[in-house]
Amino acid sequence: MVFHCRCFSFSFQEDEEIEYETRTQTKSTSTHDYYTASSDLNRTISDFHAKPSGFPNLTKKPNNLRVFTFAELKAATNNFDIAWNIGEGGFGCVYKGVIQNLEHPFDEIQVAVKYAKGLMKGHREWLTEVNVLGVVMHPNLVKLVGYCAEDTEKGMQLFLVYEYMPNGSLKDHLSTRSQTPLSWSMRLKVAQDAACGLAYLHEEMDSEIIFRDFKSSNILLDDQWNAKLSDFGVARIGPQEGRTHISTIFQGTVLYAAPEYIESGYLSSKSDVWSYGVFLYELITGRRPLDKNLPQGEQKLLEWVGRYTNSKSLHHIIDPRLEGTCSLKSVQALVNIANLCLQKHPRSRPKMSEVLGLVNALIGALSQTTSPVRPPVQMIQVNCKEVVTMDDKTQEYTRDEGERVSIDIQLIETSIVPPIPQSKPVKSLITKKWCCVS
Repeated sequence: MVFHCRCFSFSFQEDEEIEYETRTQTKSTSTHDYYTASSDLNRTISDFHAKPSGFPNLTKKPNNLRVFTFAELKAATNNFDIAWNIGEGGFGCVYKGVIQNLEHPFDEIQVAVKYAKGLMKGHREWLTEVNVLGVVMHPNLVKLVGYCAEDTEKGMQLFLVYEYMPNGSLKDHLSTRSQTPLSWSMRLKVAQDAACGLAYLHEEMDSEIIFRDFKSSNILLDDQWNAKLSDFGVARIGPQEGRTHISTIFQGTVLYAAPEYIESGYLSSKSDVWSYGVFLYELITGRRPLDKNLPQGEQKLLEWVGRYTNSKSLHHIIDPRLEGTCSLKSVQALVNIANLCLQKHPRSRPKMSEVLGLVNALIGALSQTTSPVRPPVQMIQVNCKEVVTMDDKTQEYTRDEGERVSIDIQLIETSIVPPIPQSKPVKSLITKKWCCVS
């Protein structure tokens, strides 16, 4: 199996993630050395993308990326010492490195150095990551420090240099082998951070960006346990105004992918919303989307949880490492949010900003229940053509096909009491079997 440890220190080999990727031949053009300016990066991009990656040249915008030489990165990684190899990234090896802090020359900075190996896929994904991360600054997106694009006697060497994320990936901490399982409050914080990062990509940039490969191994944790999205190698610009989706060949991880994307190649930001719903069930259960080490009826996460997502049997799916540390009713609230994200029809799924609002409300309600003064009952409704009130802000939330889905978050003396949306059986396009989603 391939390690999926993006810019972090360790990874467990556990369940296989089934990935499909298209490979398009990219013609390489010999170029001069690229050391000093973003204009050089633009020249590199024009030389390498014989087939467009789906992104406009975002690097024309100002950026503060640091340009490294190949010699600098060799020194930073102890000549790419195998002992400094911390795994496989989306398109190549990842090494831990140490570089000089330009603002404080006597200080050093730990970084993760990702090497683009492979003439075709690696170069295309390298360009995509530079295009995305080179122009964005957000606390829930991993920071791209700089890059290297140097023509050597061994050919073009392409590297990306990221901030180092010492606490690894979410996947590692959800693993049964982890010595540091995450608490319930920490899992909610990760859910909040991830939703914030996705909402930024979808709704707060000049062009909508679809992550396309959102999963627990692409969520990294910094030294303060803040969660950040990483690995944008297969990200895509969203549909043009007036269009609901783009049609494209499938790329990503099947077990997290939305059914319409797998079946028809229809890609939209709602595809990421589906993946986020799968991720929420990972947080709740501590299980991978597919675990062949479990009994036959429990191997596929969405099929398994579909049998227990009601108030009387919900305790069966809660991660046993959380026993006694979380309210059953707060888990029910997160299940409701997950089920909203896993609606069969893309237009029935909420936007990520709306998901973020629900997660914020859940976290806020939990914190209020521990305060000495009990607040009045707060009701949050998510209904067809109904106004949603959250944190004194209102927004219109609509659904297609006359569907009605509601989440009520009600504060009482000690807990949160949300209803569970009615589940219905649908045929999974991944498993070819019937499962329950809302």
